[in-house]
Amino acid sequence: MQNPQTLSRPTSRVKTFDLILTSMLIALVFVSTMMLNIRLPIAANGGLVHLGTAMLFISAMLFGPKKGAAAGAFGMGLFDIAGGWLAWAPITFVARAVQGFVVGKIAWAGNRNGSSIVWNIIGAVISIPFMLVLYYIGEAIMYQSLIAPLASVTGNLVQNGIGLLIAIPVVVALKRLPYFK
Repeated sequence: MQNPQTLSRPTSRVKTFDLILTSMLIALVFVSTMMLNIRLPIAANGGLVHLGTAMLFISAMLFGPKKGAAAGAFGMGLFDIAGGWLAWAPITFVARAVQGFVVGKIAWAGNRNGSSIVWNIIGAVISIPFMLVLYYIGEAIMYQSLIAPLASVTGNLVQNGIGLLIAIPVVVALKRLPYFK
């Protein structure tokens, strides 16, 4: 009979590695969001363009829906808390969790494991309306207006477009590494 501790070691190692990897992805999204963020001059809530969206897409495409959701939700949610956007943190947490999950779910469906450029792009594009609607609903509640949230749509579209343009070549390059084969 084998020692029960020996039997649990591989599972424990996998769980530990999974936790470390997820934490690193969250940190990468957070730092990418902090590193470059440009406030767009579109009304008071016109949006913020940052590299965090690219890192969210990369995380979801490389590691799937759960890690994409965690990286987006916690990484950008922490940015909102640390960056002075505290009121936005709950909206960001939900919107980016859903966005990361949708990208990863589509990119990883059918045993693709994020290896199809076309499906990665489709996943990112399909995730954008989810994010837009969730931010719109959050802002509509926050501002008690159905008109005010419209000012953020352009900035969010620009941010997602830039994120996608950065993410796809990065994912293609990283998928060539032995770790992802």
